[in-house]
Amino acid sequence: MKPVQHHQPPGHHRHESLQIIKVGGRRALNEFIRLPWSLYGDDPMWVPPLVLERREHLSPKNPYFKHAAYCSWLAYRDSRPVGRISAQKDSLYLERYRNATGFFGMLEAEDNTRTFQALLDTAESWLRNQGMQRISGPFNLSINQELGLLVDGFDTPPSLMMGHARPYYGNRLAENGYTKEKDLLAYIIDADFKPSAAMQTVTKRAKKNVRIRSLQKSNFSAELAVIKSIHDDAWSQNWGFVPFTAVEFEHLGKDLKMLANEKLVKIAEVNGEPAAFLVVLPNINEVIRDLNGRLLPFGWLKMLWRLKVKYPQSARIPLMGVRCRYHDNLLGAALAFMMIASTLEPGRKLGIKEVELSWILEDNMRMRNIIESIGGRVYKTYRIYNKKL
Repeated sequence: MKPVQHHQPPGHHRHESLQIIKVGGRRALNEFIRLPWSLYGDDPMWVPPLVLERREHLSPKNPYFKHAAYCSWLAYRDSRPVGRISAQKDSLYLERYRNATGFFGMLEAEDNTRTFQALLDTAESWLRNQGMQRISGPFNLSINQELGLLVDGFDTPPSLMMGHARPYYGNRLAENGYTKEKDLLAYIIDADFKPSAAMQTVTKRAKKNVRIRSLQKSNFSAELAVIKSIHDDAWSQNWGFVPFTAVEFEHLGKDLKMLANEKLVKIAEVNGEPAAFLVVLPNINEVIRDLNGRLLPFGWLKMLWRLKVKYPQSARIPLMGVRCRYHDNLLGAALAFMMIASTLEPGRKLGIKEVELSWILEDNMRMRNIIESIGGRVYKTYRIYNKKL
């Protein structure tokens, strides 16, 4: 793509020596996806994403785009891409909250104040033209996908579906008037944790009414519907929550069916009624780390072999929920703990040594207390920023 020299059509913005160009066409999309390679090449903690997966994530096939408007841009200096950003306007979010908030995401850039300013100015301008009065992010692309900027915990690689960043990103956002909205915490816990005495007591009381069972892949569609029902209720009062659409959850279910060991997906029933669920997924980042983003020609074989023959030693709990009616009582705590505990033995048999629980809202003290009571510790912090437009 040639840089714009004189007349600049809509979507093109010049910022001193930088050129901000709207992404359009396959070549620009490839440059957008591959930009992080130029920024993290010397960062041993960075895990190259799978290019095929990123292309699918940003394609019209992503069901998120059925309810969201989206635009993305690349920053060029001397015809070389040095930064990128996206902006999103989510109609489902706006229907739920009516607060004229749009989002930015996919932010990556060189350590240059002007580059960040030009990218953020462009996203802000687009959202203003969409009628938005506030910007929040990063969201890649929604709250149900990868979100938050890593601000603490740069010394370890990210887990499955979690982001990585350079330490300067937070400073560049602050320079442009962005302030903290919410911190999201990632906990790490040893797979052989020991339950506290208090948890053992709570569990003992609850056992007569609670049954913990594993996912039945043979009845996967019905099981997925149960999990969605619990999830929508459990998360309904959470900050920023937007329910998955049926198509989005079906899309998520395909990944779940492919990656999940059914013994590591648990549904808790109280007196026969589904009340809570938990999903543990293998940390695929362990498996793909040396593939450099490529599944072809032999990446698929390596990935499948590693998952079958040598299961990852780490895992992540990306989805967990307890129905609202149990949130403020001991039964709710027992349900959460019993589900986590029920994955210990099957996890150990697979060779899992540690598990990430993420993300956890900084002010969700109920869940934080449960995790910390069994030895969990915060090892990464992701931040959501906002700004008035």
